[in-house]
Amino acid sequence: MNKSKMPSSSKQRKIAVMGYRSVGKSSLSIQFVEGQFVDSYDPTIENTFTMSTRVNSQDYELKLVDTAGQDEYSIFPLQYTIDVHGYVLVYSVTSTKSFEVVQLIYDKLLDITGKVRRTNKGEQSCFGVPIVLVGNKTDLHMERRISAEEGKKLAQDWNAIFLEASAKQNTSVSDIFHTLLLEIEKADTKSNDKSNCCIS
Repeated sequence: MNKSKMPSSSKQRKIAVMGYRSVGKSSLSIQFVEGQFVDSYDPTIENTFTMSTRVNSQDYELKLVDTAGQDEYSIFPLQYTIDVHGYVLVYSVTSTKSFEVVQLIYDKLLDITGKVRRTNKGEQSCFGVPIVLVGNKTDLHMERRISAEEGKKLAQDWNAIFLEASAKQNTSVSDIFHTLLLEIEKADTKSNDKSNCCIS
C-alpha cells in the first residue's frame, strides 16, 4: 500500500527546545513564531507554539515545545521524547554553566532514546535524532564566556549542526528551525532506507 502523500501536503513536525534556565529558549521560540523579542518570561512554565512554515517548497505544521529550564538534577521528562522529531539544545554564550548543562541534557537524551552509535574514536553520537546546538545571546559580546570554536567542537562530537544566534537581534533564529527541519527530513529518509534493508 502506498502511503506517500502529495508533495504539496503539510508535514506535521514536533520540535523540543531544551536548555538551562535563562538561556533564551522562550525568546528564540517567540522570536521565530511571533517575530518579536520578549525579554522577561516565566522560566518555570512549559509552553507550546504552533505555526506553519515553508522550507524548500515543503509546507510544515510545526509544534514547538518550549520546555521549562533544565538543570543538572532534572530528570529528563519522558514527554519530551514522545512524537518529538528533533531537538534544539540551547546554551548561552555568556554562561559556562549553561554549556555544561546542555551536555548533560544531551547525555540524558541519548540514554532515553537509546539511539546511541559509537564513532570510530569511541565517542557516542545521537544516531537518527536530529539536533541543532545553539549558542544564544551573541549580542552580549563583552560577556561572552564560550567561544564559537568550543560550540562547534561540541556539535561535531555529537554529529549535530551548530549555530550561534541572538534572539534579541533576530540573528539566525529562523535558520535554527529551518535547518532542523531539513535534518529531520534527512533522518526520515535514512530510516526509510534502513527499513528496506535486510538484517542478516
